[in-house]
Amino acid sequence: MKIVIQCAASKNPEAGMLKTSAGTPVLFVADPARAPVRPDVVYARPDDVAEDGLSGREIMRRLNAQPGNNPLGLLPAWRLYRHPAYGKLVERFGEAKIFILSAGWGLLRADALTPLYDITFSAQAEPFKRRRPSDAYSDFNMPEGRDDEPVAFFGGKDYLPLFCHLTSDYPGRRIAVFNAANEPQAHGVRFVRYHTRTRTNWHYEAVNAFLDGAFFAA
Repeated sequence: MKIVIQCAASKNPEAGMLKTSAGTPVLFVADPARAPVRPDVVYARPDDVAEDGLSGREIMRRLNAQPGNNPLGLLPAWRLYRHPAYGKLVERFGEAKIFILSAGWGLLRADALTPLYDITFSAQAEPFKRRRPSDAYSDFNMPEGRDDEPVAFFGGKDYLPLFCHLTSDYPGRRIAVFNAANEPQAHGVRFVRYHTRTRTNWHYEAVNAFLDGAFFAA
């Protein structure tokens, strides 16, 4: 089974950043024009083209093509986020089976070197961080192979549309965990309810229950 878990706002303080040719760190956000002034960073969108003609996404792609070349100290995606759920999933299933659904980068394999960013689908986020459905992103889509292995998604309703879109032609069975009062609807997706009174970041609780075999088996 492949597992997809949504990204998190809380990042590892040791996370590396891409840099401009002048050596200034780049912080990727959804709307640089609305971001607060910070003299220590340059803001950019993941698909913005820099002075060298490359976007942050293309630089990330090249770094991951040669993962031994990591001069900026980028972390693999599963280590970028601080919550222990990411590590627990990798420990159980291995990096090749775990994927992060990132509002900034798309569907990342757990071992993909990923620069620091601050982008989310959350409606409660500050405007410069919030990715809207109409925004254009050239999202990564890293699941490999065309087998019929099931893929299960743990994440909130704001991230569900991107999961459904990026896995729309995936040949295996798709499962999405939810805890809303009404079951979501998406073609070709089996929805599994996780009952909890937790409303914020409930999917981490669901991951722990899943690892304990509590509500559906791998």
